[in-house]
Amino acid sequence: MSLFALSIVLVAAFLHALWNALVKGSSDKGLMLAGVAAAHTVFGLVAVFLVAPPDPASWPYLIASVIIHWGYYALLFQAYRFGDLSQVYPISRGMAPALVSLCAFLVIGETMPPAGIAGLVAVSFGICMLALLRGAANADRRAVMVAMVLGCTIAIYSVVDGIGIRLAGSTLGYIAWLSFSEFPITMWVLYGRRKRNEHFPVKRFAKGMVGGLFSIFAYGIALYAATIAPLGAVSAVRESSVIIAALIGLVVFRERPWLGRLIAAAIVASGVILLAVSE
Repeated sequence: MSLFALSIVLVAAFLHALWNALVKGSSDKGLMLAGVAAAHTVFGLVAVFLVAPPDPASWPYLIASVIIHWGYYALLFQAYRFGDLSQVYPISRGMAPALVSLCAFLVIGETMPPAGIAGLVAVSFGICMLALLRGAANADRRAVMVAMVLGCTIAIYSVVDGIGIRLAGSTLGYIAWLSFSEFPITMWVLYGRRKRNEHFPVKRFAKGMVGGLFSIFAYGIALYAATIAPLGAVSAVRESSVIIAALIGLVVFRERPWLGRLIAAAIVASGVILLAVSE
């Protein structure tokens, strides 16, 4: 993985940590996610008129990704329903890099050198260690199962998008159409709130849209990186956002325990370094 690819994926990881921190800190996570999806929709609606459309060869992957992302959002809602996402969500992020690497090998024959594989294992292990520190081992079994399915879902859409973006010819065009396709998510949440006659806090929805902007840039950067680096390596570095978020909680919100979080962060950092020197 080149230094340039590593640098931009680390930026994506930081942005991903920021928008997840916004969602995690909200008392109305459903509305926050609706705001995130709304920001994606607005961005996509504008961008589709300004950038070249993706090549027809990429459309089957784009359509598949849209459907998978809808399932991803539905799983997120279930995770909020069954358990504390801050406990079990790192499981899904920890599973994803290894699954992405395996799927990339099986589907397109993409391989990594031994140092890269070691780095990927270190990143996944460090993230899963963080999940256990947060109490995932004692979480509701349904929540853990949802987290594991989420990990598989993340891996699938990462591989689908990784292949699709390479065939698109227009990276921004692919991202634009993928973003625009999230409008049903916002409509679903808002319709449900209206049906239940629930209050609509505009400021909270606007904060979700700010998180959505971070999310757009984070995933857009990751998709671009997938055109110049192995999918497994990109996924592993990107999912280090979980550790970044944990360190933000450690320093800013003084969350504890601190020692285990630092050890997990060090393991992930060592994995990122191995991925960086593995090319």
